[in-house]
Amino acid sequence: MLLTRNLLYTGMTRAKKMLIIIGNRNLIEMMVQNFDIKKRNTGLKYKLIDENE
Repeated sequence: MLLTRNLLYTGMTRAKKMLIIIGNRNLIEMMVQNFDIKKRNTGLKYKLIDENE
């Protein structure tokens, strides 16, 4: 579920000074080719609502 291109891109663009990618080369290549966008349910919306109440 988390092996998607957009998640890899997000991680890469958040690097400030240096980026080191450690992992299986085939999996990284698969992520680059994977254009699927999955909805991530983090529960952040509900956590923020609870904090403000």
